[in-house]
Amino acid sequence: MTDKGVPKPSSTEDEYFVREDAEKKRRIALEMKKQVAGEQAAAMRELHYMHCPKCGMKMQEVRYGNLDVDTCFACGGVFLDKGEMDVIAHPRQKGIMAAILNWFKDETQHPVK
Repeated sequence: MTDKGVPKPSSTEDEYFVREDAEKKRRIALEMKKQVAGEQAAAMRELHYMHCPKCGMKMQEVRYGNLDVDTCFACGGVFLDKGEMDVIAHPRQKGIMAAILNWFKDETQHPVK
């Protein structure tokens, strides 16, 4: 308890509510997707696909390293598809050193006690 008598939430409690909120939003999005029928989905795709969410102009795919990112040349926005953030955040190592480190991957992730 804090000095005002109101309990302060723990970080695990905060994480729980963040996960619950994300799951709720995911379920709502799936329900909305089911409600939108075939023709209506095609019309929505035509209106919104590859349009910048910031300014609404048409976006182009541009090769950045080993992945394609969606770029808006009108406002300069760069947008990533699902999974592309992980590729940028955790690049794969290349070369002989990466091969050597891969031999020891299990030991470094799960050290022997």
